[in-house]
Amino acid sequence: MATPREIKKRISSVKNTRKITRTMEMVATAKSKKLSDRVNASHPFSNKIKELVGALASLASVVKSPYLRKPNAIRSAALLVLTANRGLCGGYNSKTIRLARTRIQELKDQGVNVRLFVVGKKGISYFQFAKEKIEKTYTHIDDKSGYKEAEEFADFFLGLFAREEVDSVEIISTVYHSSANQEPEVTKVLPFEAQGEANVGSNVLYEPSPADILESLLPLVVKTAFLKAILEANCSEQIAKRVAMKSATDAASEMIKLLTRGYNRIRQAKITQEISEIVAGADSLN
Repeated sequence: MATPREIKKRISSVKNTRKITRTMEMVATAKSKKLSDRVNASHPFSNKIKELVGALASLASVVKSPYLRKPNAIRSAALLVLTANRGLCGGYNSKTIRLARTRIQELKDQGVNVRLFVVGKKGISYFQFAKEKIEKTYTHIDDKSGYKEAEEFADFFLGLFAREEVDSVEIISTVYHSSANQEPEVTKVLPFEAQGEANVGSNVLYEPSPADILESLLPLVVKTAFLKAILEANCSEQIAKRVAMKSATDAASEMIKLLTRGYNRIRQAKITQEISEIVAGADSLN
């Protein structure tokens, strides 16, 4: 049985741990609020761009653009998996990795060559351990990342698609639906799927031209998709970290209660034993 001194040291250690987890919870709460505001602020722009390009994309029959290429069959697919550089965020990384493994297996079963690109040290270490070939890794994405990083990804994958090195580009990341709901999903970026209809009749005048409009808007849509994925993944990570740290803080508080109760019992038993010894000693003298 542990001595009262050992239990007191354990209580002190758990209290210090609780201070750390509570601080991390507060930091994650502040970051998640800031990132959720960025995510919500980006929605109107991304939705409007998709709506505009969706209407113009039906002009693919008259506009020749490498970004509007429609492969007859998917022979090679590029997968970008977004994970975190750090842990302590519950099942955030494991859920995304599990979905990525499932999607990779689905594509391989269809005879598709999978080119894997992984963001985050957690995903990199897992796929290296699983002996999965990783074509390129990224560890510079954090909660401060934004349009610059999204533009780098978009330019790279647009180049692969335009050169016909890949027939499909997909992002596997955690999608932010609300502060209480974030789930890993597969987002198809390329080939671009047109939504809506466009009127290509003689009464429609395009300035400078439909080709020029699509050439400028399509890359912007892809950049917006990558920006949305990065922001939502970072926001979801901070929310998961906040939840995990709150659970750790609550568990530490419960542990302190149990340890304090055990300490009081041992202390009371020791006092009772000392009193009994004093009484027995007094009786022996009498």
